[in-house]
Amino acid sequence: MPTVAPLDIDGHCITAVFLDDVPHFAFADGAVHRLDHGHKTVQANDGLLTAFHDTANDRLVTGGEDGKVFSVKANGVVEELATAGRKWVTSVAAGPQGAIAYGVGKSAFVRFADGKTKEFQHPRTVEGLAFAPKGMRFGVARYNGATLHFPATEGKPTELEWAGAHTGVAFSPDGNFLVTTMQENALHGWKLADGKHMRMSGYPAKVKSLSWSARGKWLASSGAPAAIVWPFQAKDGPMGKAPLELGTRGNTMVTAVACHPSEDVVAIGYEDGMVIAARFADAKEVLLRRPGKGAITALAWDREERRVAFGSATGDCGIIDITA
Repeated sequence: MPTVAPLDIDGHCITAVFLDDVPHFAFADGAVHRLDHGHKTVQANDGLLTAFHDTANDRLVTGGEDGKVFSVKANGVVEELATAGRKWVTSVAAGPQGAIAYGVGKSAFVRFADGKTKEFQHPRTVEGLAFAPKGMRFGVARYNGATLHFPATEGKPTELEWAGAHTGVAFSPDGNFLVTTMQENALHGWKLADGKHMRMSGYPAKVKSLSWSARGKWLASSGAPAAIVWPFQAKDGPMGKAPLELGTRGNTMVTAVACHPSEDVVAIGYEDGMVIAARFADAKEVLLRRPGKGAITALAWDREERRVAFGSATGDCGIIDITA
């Protein structure tokens, strides 16, 4: 049985990440906790709503109801990157070459590493943001679809239409597909080469957590009493193919997923606080953590592939050492 080092904090954990191999936990009150030779805390936003791990620059980018965007580094240094006045920053994303994007109302902003900022206006509210894995391109989830921009050029954006409220967005690691989470219990996807649609429905609840496998051949998702893992090996993605269902536990809902950094394995968190790991090839399961006080809201693997950080809606967080 793997060992668990617990960290109990009062509040709702939004994101768990490793920065320079130091586990960090971002909370809804704007505090970022870390386990670095003891429990340490820094304050980012005054009320934190969104957070994103910038893997290239090893920083946590946060945005919140105070209208500010911050960078948090592993050494505890907090830097203000942008401000939107008194408007809420509802989504953030980290891109290549030190760029970040953040959503405020109907506008998406891109801040480049040199501090210059460009605004991209939309007819409806910006709900989610993500950068493509290659090149300076980013996607915006919005009502009735998604919009793709090339912020370094003045070219016309690409509009991907599909009726309904799209709340989050993710590119596949190879850049061939774009997938959005929806207000209804479904995912929607586009093959970017030709705009072909992919509808992934049948979830009993909203999908709030997505994770691509290391080589992008699978997309794991929450929103059901199992991790729903869609196959993306074929040129048209999962169309006409059934997903894997891993870690089924009666009526206990999966609330968070995180694919292993190099193997076809996914860590699965549940609404009762349990965490398991499941293998795609044969659905073999390993218990990582027994049920806790609240639903798992965040999961992250470290670079050495031996630890998993987890956070919950009630603040019981921790580190699972799977080699113990």
